[in-house]
Amino acid sequence: MQTACQAMHQRGRRQYNKLRNLVKDARHDCIMFFNEFQLLCYLPRERGESMEKWQTRSIYNASVWYYNHFSGQMPIVMVTDDEDSIQQLGSETEGVFVISFKNYLDYFWPDLTAAHELFDSILHTQRERENESQENNGKEYAEHIPMETLEAGIKSGRYIQGVLNVNKHRAQVEAFVRLQGLGNKEKDLKNDVLIYGTKARNRAIHGDVVAVQLLPQSEWKGRTAALCENETEDRTSGEAGSELIMPTGKVVGIIQKNWRDYVVTFPSKEENQSHGKNTQKVLVTPWDYRIPKIRISTQQAEALQDFRVIVRIDSWESTSLYPNGHFVRVLGHIGDLEGEIQTILVENSVSVNPFSEAQMCEMPVVSPEKPWKVTPEEELKRVDLRDTHLVFSIDPKGCEDVDDALSIRTLPNGNLELGVHIADVTHFVAANSYTDIEARARATTYYLADRRYDMLPAVLSANLCSLLGNVDRYAVSVIWELDKTSYEIKDVWYHRTIIRSSYKLFYEAAQALLDGDVTVADEIPELRGMDENTRKQKLDELIWAIGKLTDVAWHVRAKRDSCGALELEGVEVRVQLDDKKNIDDLIPRQPLEVHETIAECMILANHWVAKKIWESFPHQALLRQHPPPRQEFFSELRECCSAKGFFIDTRSNKALADSLERAVDPSDPLVNKVLRSMAIQAMSNALYFSTGSYPEEEFSHYGLALDKYTHFTSPIRRYADIIVHRLLLAASSKRDKSRTKENLFGNKELEELCRHMNNRNRAAQHVQKLSTELFQCMYFKDKSPDRDEQCTADGIIYSIRTNGVLVFVPRYGIKGAAYLKNKEGLVLSCQADGSCQWKPGCLQRFPSRITSTPTIGNSVTLNLFDHVTVNISVQSSRCHADMIQVQISCKAYKTSEMDLSQSSHVSRTDLVREVTKTVEEAQLAHDKAQTRVIEEEYEEYRQTQGVSLYDLLEEIKDLALLDVSADSGA
Repeated sequence: MQTACQAMHQRGRRQYNKLRNLVKDARHDCIMFFNEFQLLCYLPRERGESMEKWQTRSIYNASVWYYNHFSGQMPIVMVTDDEDSIQQLGSETEGVFVISFKNYLDYFWPDLTAAHELFDSILHTQRERENESQENNGKEYAEHIPMETLEAGIKSGRYIQGVLNVNKHRAQVEAFVRLQGLGNKEKDLKNDVLIYGTKARNRAIHGDVVAVQLLPQSEWKGRTAALCENETEDRTSGEAGSELIMPTGKVVGIIQKNWRDYVVTFPSKEENQSHGKNTQKVLVTPWDYRIPKIRISTQQAEALQDFRVIVRIDSWESTSLYPNGHFVRVLGHIGDLEGEIQTILVENSVSVNPFSEAQMCEMPVVSPEKPWKVTPEEELKRVDLRDTHLVFSIDPKGCEDVDDALSIRTLPNGNLELGVHIADVTHFVAANSYTDIEARARATTYYLADRRYDMLPAVLSANLCSLLGNVDRYAVSVIWELDKTSYEIKDVWYHRTIIRSSYKLFYEAAQALLDGDVTVADEIPELRGMDENTRKQKLDELIWAIGKLTDVAWHVRAKRDSCGALELEGVEVRVQLDDKKNIDDLIPRQPLEVHETIAECMILANHWVAKKIWESFPHQALLRQHPPPRQEFFSELRECCSAKGFFIDTRSNKALADSLERAVDPSDPLVNKVLRSMAIQAMSNALYFSTGSYPEEEFSHYGLALDKYTHFTSPIRRYADIIVHRLLLAASSKRDKSRTKENLFGNKELEELCRHMNNRNRAAQHVQKLSTELFQCMYFKDKSPDRDEQCTADGIIYSIRTNGVLVFVPRYGIKGAAYLKNKEGLVLSCQADGSCQWKPGCLQRFPSRITSTPTIGNSVTLNLFDHVTVNISVQSSRCHADMIQVQISCKAYKTSEMDLSQSSHVSRTDLVREVTKTVEEAQLAHDKAQTRVIEEEYEEYRQTQGVSLYDLLEEIKDLALLDVSADSGA
């Protein structure tokens, strides 16, 4: 019922989403009854009536109408915990039963023992909480403002609406509210709002949508510039070291609770004894630093102290320091690999249950006795490329889910034909089938360091939809005709096709062939067993195709570069496991030219498909936007570049790309890599969206410098691509468009689905990052810098803080904090033998360097981009994830062969980019010469001392933002 759903929405998004998913799931045969839009069911809200009372009356009135609608043939049960409503309405209408949830369980589900036990536990906790509230007259927190008052305050601009984001490194002190809603326009705030301390957070939990009231400007604070481990206590306001004062506020109400399942650890035996042996109430510590301790009632605390456990929060009263919750289930032992992996999944709300029997029944039956074959019906519908095109794929070694393959050939007229062929998943996954609904819920394949959890069953992802070598497969192909010399696109086609990939190559083999190393042919299975002449002919064809693809990719990339495309790839680390799944090494991914070749072909296909589906469905196409970053996020990047003598222009993607291209230290290639990595941190997230919800000028992709972009090339592992495939096939179909649109989402449905997919994509990224960090810790955990050379590495300083530096270790892809002052106030001192010791002394921090001066001994100065030797160790934690620790060593680091190979790699694409850049500079030289005279006159007669009109406007804007009113604190 509509009103019941709205009531659930106010209690929390998690429960509301669960209810919505249950209703939408076709397997449950549920429907939504919009009672508030039915004439006989609608009840106006009475003056002074609370929202809860009105919702209860509305649900009851709709229940009575429904009972009469069925002529009394079916009883209606209304479940509520409002005792007054049960007494008042329970016997008012025959056939409409108003009962409590306990009675509902007793009468209808007497055999669900686990549900009864859970309900009794929650009920017991509630009663204890009520008793405590009566005993505890003093309040720990201010009461939340009623929802109606909050909504009015947000509209008027008195309050600000946003999502609470707790700083995990200073969880007890710093939280920020990312602005959203109408109130923010009135305040004209451009920065996030700082929420300092847990009192100001007022029981809001990380992820909640909150209403914030700004404090007077005299009470505004700033972020600390110090490196901090996770705090255990609130600090006083005077201890909050700040550099830039920012808007500061307090939470006055929670608009939407986004509580979820939390992984926690029970106190150890020693900690538990301090609470008393017979206590039933236990404070458990969440794995996520950003979540406060949770109080639960249990008698199993001692038995569960060595396990990771899931709990849920039930409530947080103003009289309690901590939220109250209940035990759900055990995950696994602390420190056990499977238990830690499950912790990562639960913390990111990732469900990886096996595919159901109903979903598997939809899969084609494939066996050695009955292999899958192309059907005659599909041969008539599709373009057959098996005998006309050399198709091949290039993927990581051991890849099973091969989404994409490529082809290139010379046409009779001398032009080139480039083809991108993508697995036709939608042929096997019908819209709204059980498999489709499950794929929609998962939204993506989750890749962890040592495993993956597929979006689709393995019979599709690793077999029928995977474009393996020398087998027939269905594909959706984008095929371009290119000019033979300029490679400009002359025409494009979109087809459902049948292909047979001739080669399943891995990146290193393709790169070797591109570099002219034919010895790698022995590692290509498809070339084995051929006679020498045939093998040479096939190898020559393959080498020509890879080379020509690379040439085309150069042209495509150069075109995007001229529009401002950014090259911001970070460092990826691969966990190398031995036969027994033990960690053998951590290998940073080596950038290869073929990586860029494949990426450019996929980007080209995604771009053209985006244009096609938008032209056909302008109000319901799924595209991917990348908004421009907020300028304040570039402040640290600008400071670092300034320290090195580089100027970074961040006004546009083109200006940023050109600035980064120039920010090169010839003696240290790592400097540019670090700067590009910092630019990544400033970027906004790319997001899926429905074109019916945004104006066309907001469609663009900032990083790729494209006006329209989507995801089409990975339907095996992304549900967004499945939607795009259906849109493309409908757009390119010769049948009546009204018939092909039946399985497409409308704008509103698609926008809601985009939010879900964006959420799941973020979860997939976090899961991958956390699993890599887990294996990094496992790799170093049993090693010591004193005896294992792997624990000593070269690092580069990329940020200066008040008590230390941030260091990037390229060998392992690690970023970590290296302290120069410890908790006892001692500073780092280098001894004559190269060892480091903590000594009394002081630190002096400057914009581009920091100096440690011990009272006895020589001072140590570290500059931005200095290379330092670091010792890597692991800081173990019982309640949280282990963390990598980086400590600066005074000994010089000996560069290894791997370090040299990483820093000396220059691809042919880099050379082409240099050529492109030279051509562009030559074209601009003439224009610059003509404007030089005008610029000189401008320098003489201009009225501002800034370097540009942009700076002048910035000065005016800063003046306009100054508060000169006498009563500014009001």
